[in-house]
Amino acid sequence: MILSLITQQNSYARPVLDRPDSHVVKVSTWDVGTPERQRATVAALELAWRRRGWPGGGLLSYTVHFGEDGRTLLHYTQWTSEEDFQEFLRTATDFKEGWNAEVDAAVPGIRRLGLHGYELYRSAATPGDTRVPGAVVIVEAEFDGPDVERQRAWVDTVFTALQADATAVEDPARTTPESAALQGAGISGHFHLGQDGTRVLNYAEWESAEAHQSALDAPGNGIGTSSKEWARVHAFPGVSGGSVRRYTPGLTLGPGV
Repeated sequence: MILSLITQQNSYARPVLDRPDSHVVKVSTWDVGTPERQRATVAALELAWRRRGWPGGGLLSYTVHFGEDGRTLLHYTQWTSEEDFQEFLRTATDFKEGWNAEVDAAVPGIRRLGLHGYELYRSAATPGDTRVPGAVVIVEAEFDGPDVERQRAWVDTVFTALQADATAVEDPARTTPESAALQGAGISGHFHLGQDGTRVLNYAEWESAEAHQSALDAPGNGIGTSSKEWARVHAFPGVSGGSVRRYTPGLTLGPGV
């Protein structure tokens, strides 16, 4: 009862995704098994954080979202630097171990599926847009080897395609999931480069899951238009895989929140 009450009373606090003091982002996924365990885990996470107070040490924000699959949780944390993150791992052992133990005691059997580091590269958003996202879509592109310049070039190619779409908004047949992020029910897109040089992550905010799904079902079968700009994105050399996963906004904490 206490855990569920805490989560219900906490209003969703949207992270400031393009804050200038955030130079490193860590993203991980947990598999907790069921929707009920998703809710219980997030409630336990919040209680464990609030009992200990904000740890500082370069941590700027902590966010967790509910996977639409009914079993996963996405963790997104912002840090001042990689050095501060590593120092936190070395020195905040009591905080980490106590926090993990408390969450695991509340929800045994959590599977932690890995952690990746990123740096924000480019963002697409309308200045002054105050809409609160009802869905977060994580789009990942993976490459066949580390290459920072190739990561940047792929994102730049996506932005070229977005800009081309923005000049053709009067033609509904050319609307795509990507262009909707600039002109429709999409709110923002934030492209992150993986620190290992092999991946790109777009954290995209949408008005709702239904709006995103409608964009996926739009002309072009949800993979963009037949324009030469999008053809370059789809045929970009070295892309070896990718995924699209949708989440419901859950909880964001920060100093004083």
